[in-house]
Amino acid sequence: MDHVEIRPCRAEDIAPLDRHLPTPGAPTRHADRFARQETGHGTYLIAWRDGIPVGNGQVRWDGCAAPEVRAVLDDCPEFNGLDVVAGLRGRGIGTALVRAAEELARARGGAVLGLGVGHDNPRAAALYARLGYEPVTEYTDRWSFTDPEGRTRTQADAATFLVRTLG
Repeated sequence: MDHVEIRPCRAEDIAPLDRHLPTPGAPTRHADRFARQETGHGTYLIAWRDGIPVGNGQVRWDGCAAPEVRAVLDDCPEFNGLDVVAGLRGRGIGTALVRAAEELARARGGAVLGLGVGHDNPRAAALYARLGYEPVTEYTDRWSFTDPEGRTRTQADAATFLVRTLG
């Protein structure tokens, strides 16, 4: 794996995140995740390599918002939105982010961590299977974002929610 430092997002990280990990069509994504962290409902993890952000993902401490998942797992912490710079995928950065999320969950006394994977993302599904995540339920992953014009947009994707017991 490339040497990376993984740590929770800080306010001063937003501008470098926007510059190096832009989210076309959803320009407030990093700020929104940081704001959630500030409320205590999440931890926004950032992977840094040579002072540049190269990956990210968010732990939602209040669990997955999808009713299909909540009916089965209630408020199981969820790691979502894993993203690694395209040219650095396959080098262990995603694995390191998932493992960091697991450590955070363990430190809070959590016994499990869940995450969703879209049916159109077999590469991520293979990663999660290698890391010991097992399918629990199918659901529709619905998420919203603010577009460049300031309008709230929603997206819905068919997904599977996976869980790993933390030892």
